Formats: sequence, C-alpha cells, structure tokens
Amino acid sequence: MKKRDFLKTTGALALASLLPSSIWALSKNGRLRTAHIGVSNMGGEDLASISSHKLVDVVALCDVDSNALAAAKKLHPNAEVYKDYRVLLKEMKNDIDAVIVSTPDHTHAPASMLAMEMDKPVYCQKPLTHHVVEARAMRKMAKDKNLVTQMGIQVHSFYDYKLATILIQAGIIGKVKRVRAWSPKNWGYDGPEPQGKDPVPDNLDWNLWLGTAKKRAYKEKVYHPGNWRKLLDYGCGTLGDMGVHIFDTPYNALDLDVPRTIKNSCREPNGFGFPENNIVTYEFPGTQYTADTLTWIWSDGKGAPANHEDLKLPNGEKLPGQGAMFIGEKGRLLLPHFMQLPKHIIDGKYVALDMSLVKESDQLGTPTESYNKEGNKHYHQFVDACLGKDTTTAPFSYAARLTETILLGVIAGRFPNKTLHWDNKKAKFSEDEANQFLDAAYRYF
Repeated sequence: MKKRDFLKTTGALALASLLPSSIWALSKNGRLRTAHIGVSNMGGEDLASISSHKLVDVVALCDVDSNALAAAKKLHPNAEVYKDYRVLLKEMKNDIDAVIVSTPDHTHAPASMLAMEMDKPVYCQKPLTHHVVEARAMRKMAKDKNLVTQMGIQVHSFYDYKLATILIQAGIIGKVKRVRAWSPKNWGYDGPEPQGKDPVPDNLDWNLWLGTAKKRAYKEKVYHPGNWRKLLDYGCGTLGDMGVHIFDTPYNALDLDVPRTIKNSCREPNGFGFPENNIVTYEFPGTQYTADTLTWIWSDGKGAPANHEDLKLPNGEKLPGQGAMFIGEKGRLLLPHFMQLPKHIIDGKYVALDMSLVKESDQLGTPTESYNKEGNKHYHQFVDACLGKDTTTAPFSYAARLTETILLGVIAGRFPNKTLHWDNKKAKFSEDEANQFLDAAYRYF
C-alpha cells in the first residue's frame, strides 16, 4: 500500500461532522464494538484490558501470526479473525466502533491512519509512530476529524505519576532547570547484520509482518516475535520503548513542547540496529514550570546512568533501576519507575512530601497497589471516552508531541556527538542531512 493512501490530507472528509467521535462510537445498546490489530505479547495485554470493560464487545481480531490469532480467538470465540488489517477495516467498517493498534512500531501509523480515515477512534501503543512525519500526520487527522484517541502509556493514569505532576506544577522544588532520566534496558544491537535466510514458519505471514517496511529475508529469532525493537526498520530502541514511559510525567508536568536542540552520545551507526548505549541531551524552551531553558539528559543501556551529583541520594542509597530526577531551584524530586511514590530531596536529605499542595479537585485517587489492579484504568478511560462518559489524558494531540521528542533523540543517534537544531514550525532540522530520517518510503505490499 502506497504512503499517500495512509497519509493523505483529510480535506472534506475531516469536516464531514463536527460531532465528537464518541457520538459515532455509541453502537447498539450503548456498547463499544472493538477491533484489535495485533494480539500477541503487548497486544494480548491490550486485548485483555480493553475487553475487561463491561461495555465492550470484541468483534474483530487481527494478527499476522496464526498461533497468536488462534489463542485470542479462544478467548473471544464470537470475533471475526483476519491476518491483514486492511481487509479487516474494509470488510468490517460498519461493524466496529473503535480500533486498538498493538503492532510493532513501524505499523502503528499505517494501521491507525487507515482506521481514522474511516472515522474510528483509535487506541495505539507507544511510541505513537515510527517517524516524525507520521506523528504530525496522526495528530492532524485526529484533530481534523475530532476523534477520541489514546496512546498506550498505561502508567500515565497511575497515582504516583499523577502525584508527581501535581507537586511539580505546585512548585514543590521551584522552577525546574534539569531533568535526568534513565533506563539500563538494552533495546539496541551493536553486532553485524545477519546474513542468509531461514524458512518462514508456517504460522507467520512474513510479507504482512513487514508491511510498509522494505523487503527483507526472514531470519529466525531476529525479528519476530520479540527483537524488532532493537532494529532501525521496525522499532525505536530503548528510548522509544522505556523512554516514552519515563519521559511522560516530566514532559507532562513541565508542559513541554518539542526541543530546540538534541545531541546523542553513542557509537557510530551500523545501518541495522540501534546503539546499545545512548546519552541523549535535549534543550527545551522554557515554560511556566521551568528555567528559561530546560536541559534534559536521557541515559540507557548497561550501566546507565553514570554517577552524577544530580543523582546522588541521601544515606548512600542506590538509585532505582529506572526513573527520573527533577532538579529545581529549591531541591530535587525523584520519581522511580514505577509504582513508587516520588521522593523530595532538599540539601541532601529526604523531606516529607507536602500533600497540602494536592487539591480535592485534582481527583488524585488512592496510591497504586498493583499493576494488575490499576493497569486497566488507562484503557477503560479510552472506552468511556468513546462512549461519551470521559475524556482521554494521552490523546494524540499530546502523544504526538511526546513521540516527536523521543524520535528526534533516536535520529540524533545517526549523528553521534553532533548537536542537531530543530525548527518546530518548519518541522525540519537545520542540518539538512538529518531530515532524510524524518520519514521513510512505504513499500507496496
């Protein structure tokens, strides 16, 4: 399928109705009929969480892996099954109310854009897209068509993350001048590109798995089912996986837009996999919650983060395995990832959180007890929004900007130790050689 078929301007179609899509999503008896594109691994979790809502009927399942599809069909025997999302959307256009996209990153935009063209609300896994151009296109279409949308950053709806946002915006550490965020996870690959090919398993449609990505020979245990995140053509590395979750709260709390400059300290590009270690430095224009300029340093891979005074904890404690540190004019706030309360640090000592900064109108709820208990909140919020009962907190208007920020750091990995300058209005780098990575040609498949 050609790229213009996915990313065409919406024009008159977008203005066909100014009614919110929640009105369209109301189906028979006030229930929501959902179609799920990608039902293995994270797709299986998305399916379970969406379908746990008492007003959801799962009517369509789609996966390029017949084993995953069969397992999902057992759980939802009344659902129609497909291996090609294009066929699903064409044949069931009038029988579905919302679409859940849980594929590898390179298929997020193609599947989501096609669904939105049909006026369907979309829940899409993170990162929202594989390329910056796609993120801007999805944001525009969702706005033009007035669609209910949500990106799959489940912890966005958790107590500890909402609490940190409230505290930062209430000025608990004053204006924030730096954020340091980290994950020792390694979704990179520094080795050589695999050679040769292996037989494609009978359960896998390799052409459909590749989708719009360029044609490539199948290699066992390299791409499907799990290692695609490490590879340039399909994933976005550790930054695009854990970075989206860990960036989310500081990005939201500080009311950031996209950065002005980006530099990635990493190995030279190998044309196949992402670097296994990255240190990405962003500079953002200031907001009401930050200094005139905000510096953001992301570290990933084995050993991340390196020791730094900003990250020193009281009593010689070790940092949490993953997390973020806000450095402000009146102290620091540590936000572990995840399901741990933020910690306030002043002059090298922990101090009690000032909960008087939380207002009743903040609707904070109660502390998160377990992922199993709280994990469905973000999904149910999407369902309720489709039914006109709520609004989403990670719509594409927000998710696209966060994803763009992440992807700019990914692109900077193509130019190690070089500062790239981003023009938000023109959506281009000053360094022309970097602009080729804002987009990629779609393969006809």
